[in-house]
Amino acid sequence: MQQKMTRRTVVRTAAVVGAAAALSPVLPATAAPAAGGTATGAVAGARKPKRPAVSANGWTIQANTDRDSQVWTRSVSGAGLDVPVWIGDVETVLLHVVRRFHYEVEELHAGDLSGWRPAKEVRRRHPESNLASGTAVRIRQGAGAQGSLFPLQIDTIRAILAECDGVVRWSGDDKPVDESLFYIAVGPLDPRLADLAARIREWNATPGRGAGVTMA
Repeated sequence: MQQKMTRRTVVRTAAVVGAAAALSPVLPATAAPAAGGTATGAVAGARKPKRPAVSANGWTIQANTDRDSQVWTRSVSGAGLDVPVWIGDVETVLLHVVRRFHYEVEELHAGDLSGWRPAKEVRRRHPESNLASGTAVRIRQGAGAQGSLFPLQIDTIRAILAECDGVVRWSGDDKPVDESLFYIAVGPLDPRLADLAARIREWNATPGRGAGVTMA
């Protein structure tokens, strides 16, 4: 015997059919990945953005200086020398190291100081690669071999490094040794760099505190 269809049955049936129709375009896309692809929503064949190359200390390598770059040529106050370095906090710290070296370790002359170098001219993953990001300097170029400094000069360098609280490293402590290389030893987001740069700026603005004055 044929069952009599009520108004409620008709409404319920229509609701079920309508819901199934609304879901039908969605379910196949989420249930099964496209041929040769995945169900993660990634576009097939799309490449991930290429990360910029970095030097050994984690700073981005710069392709050039003084244009479209983070590296600009800066003057070393009191030394009469210029050097290309990463501007901002790195600049403040490295120029401070150079000035102290000039005043307290050995007077520097033209040709004694260099900074940024093209990436192709330095060894990747070595401390010298930091030159390619503008976060390192060479002082007394060509005098990188161990034994190029007197013991008293080394003691003064140790005092400069201690003042920098681990933000700057001397490659005379690396293997292989390079006694000419000084570089930023922390990454771009390390707060110690900004803290040290702020202290140096305060010293420079305070009579009797800047580079050239022996700190207690």
